[in-house]
Amino acid sequence: MSKQEVYNVIPVGVVAGQPDNLRLELKPEFHPALKGLQNFSHCQILWWIHEFADDHFRQTTQVQPPYEAPLSGVFASRSPVRPNPLGLSVAAIVSVDMESGIVEVAGLDAYPGTPILDIKAYFPSTDRVKDVTVPEWAAGWGDWVAD
Repeated sequence: MSKQEVYNVIPVGVVAGQPDNLRLELKPEFHPALKGLQNFSHCQILWWIHEFADDHFRQTTQVQPPYEAPLSGVFASRSPVRPNPLGLSVAAIVSVDMESGIVEVAGLDAYPGTPILDIKAYFPSTDRVKDVTVPEWAAGWGDWVAD
């Protein structure tokens, strides 16, 4: 890339709570954005992997996963070390309190203090794929996240 483009991304909130009981705490100006979210069972959360945002992590292009898998390019992995440290998780919505700006979630793989960049309602018609292919080393991981 000959020219670096810069994008202005602002956190809409932060992950809070304990690892087994997490919630999304939104900034007051984003509380109205929660309207209607309580009608969904799941959401997608886009978050900033701030622990790996330093420039030396962002130069990494290949990783050796911590499980039995071959050396892979970061785009073929879920590694937090990548050119843009963006995390994407699907989480179950436990509750939504629009007034306080708090969304209780289950199944989020981020840590307390993690900046939240966006929340998107989960739509099965566009957010899941019926027939998928994965490498042999990931074939035994199962088809679904456990409830």
